Amino acid sequence: MYEGILLGFDFGLRRIGVAIGQTLTQQASPLKTLMAQKGRPDWTHVDKIIKEWQPQAIIVGIPLNMDDTAQPLTHNARTFALQLKSRYKLPVHGMDERLTSFEVRQSLFDQGGYRAIQKNQVDALAARIILEEWMQMNL
Repeated sequence: MYEGILLGFDFGLRRIGVAIGQTLTQQASPLKTLMAQKGRPDWTHVDKIIKEWQPQAIIVGIPLNMDDTAQPLTHNARTFALQLKSRYKLPVHGMDERLTSFEVRQSLFDQGGYRAIQKNQVDALAARIILEEWMQMNL
């Protein structure tokens, strides 16, 4: 399907986590957290990331409720995915992101208690989980 670099995004209204993944190893690493204003990213930062890494595709976490229904942020994440597709002319795939932020917070807490939980860290680590899970399911 894809060979090379993929980017993963954990969309949020205030922060957007970004991760970079390699299809060969199916592993990803947190890259950075971008600040957003009411769900609008600073596109110049996204442009730089796309230009630097030249991904084959982009994976965006789509938040859903446990019963598979949409939640208020679902529409915003899907809109962000469509904007990425339109802007960069790359394949963009949505990935169910249920519980990824919870999983990251729990892991960080287990490693160092509440002091280990930094919001910027959570978003990029959640993007890593979203990207790795997508690669495991689709490659």
